[in-house]
Parts: sequence; C-alpha cells; structure tokens
Amino acid sequence: MAKKPKSNPGQKLICANRRARFEYHIEETHEAGLVLTGAEVKSLRQGRANLNDSYARVNRGEAFLMNAHISHYEPAHHFKTDPTRARKLLLHKKEIMRLMGKVQEQGLTLVPLRLYFRDGKAKVELALAKGKKLYDKRATTRERDVKRDLARALRRDAR
Repeated sequence: MAKKPKSNPGQKLICANRRARFEYHIEETHEAGLVLTGAEVKSLRQGRANLNDSYARVNRGEAFLMNAHISHYEPAHHFKTDPTRARKLLLHKKEIMRLMGKVQEQGLTLVPLRLYFRDGKAKVELALAKGKKLYDKRATTRERDVKRDLARALRRDAR
C-alpha cells in the first residue's frame, strides 16, 4: 500500500500528484492560492479532483494551473464549468517573476504536487522541477524496491 504524503495540522489533503515525484527531480516548492467558483470549492470538499497531467504556466505576468480536473458538483447543475479549465494561481508578483525566470532560463517546469485546504482556503503546492531521464526513473524504481524489501525483512524478523 502506498504511503500518504504527510500533512500539517490545519491542512486537509484533497489530492496528490504522486506521479510527479517519479517523473521529475523536485528543486523547490511554493504554495499558491487558487481562484475557484463556489461549485468547484464544494466539489473539492468532496475530494473530487485530479492533478494527473496538470502543470502550471506563467502567461503575461499571471500564473495559471492548466489541465487540473475538478469534477462537476451535481447540486449546482446550473453552474456548469469546464472541469479542466485554466485556473488562476494567487502568487505575489515577485514570486511569479522569479518562477518565470527559472522556467525560461534553466528549462524547469512548474508541476503541482498536491491540492489541499489550509484554514478553509484551497491551496496548491507547486514545484519547480526538472524532468528525469529514463535511467533516473529506473534508479528511483530500484531504490523504492530495495526499501520495500528491507521493510518486509524487518517486519518478518520482528515477528
């Protein structure tokens, strides 16, 4: 069974992009707020979101979360929005400019790692990440398998 990412008190995890840590080397992380509609917030409270294949992009000095899937909230049937629409990220101007510079200069990517509520507000944890090569992914898989085998052996010996 996969481990859940640790969350801090006052935070309620909605969803995590577990594939991101396998596909990318994480350089640094940032927290950003999201501009959402009321129906999207209700849907998030039900845990109906998915960050697979999503990414962040800086466009004209504003940051956007692209391809993040937030399902429709059925009771709000008259407020239909596109589930994968671009959602504006709330960051300070200096943070946006710094992230934009790193993405352009160093060839890094902005990848969302997890979506959560913090003190009742929806937040996304963004990572500046560099894509892994195939051999890096193999090494990651090998390390994970070795840790799993070691943990199994320790549990077996503890009995």
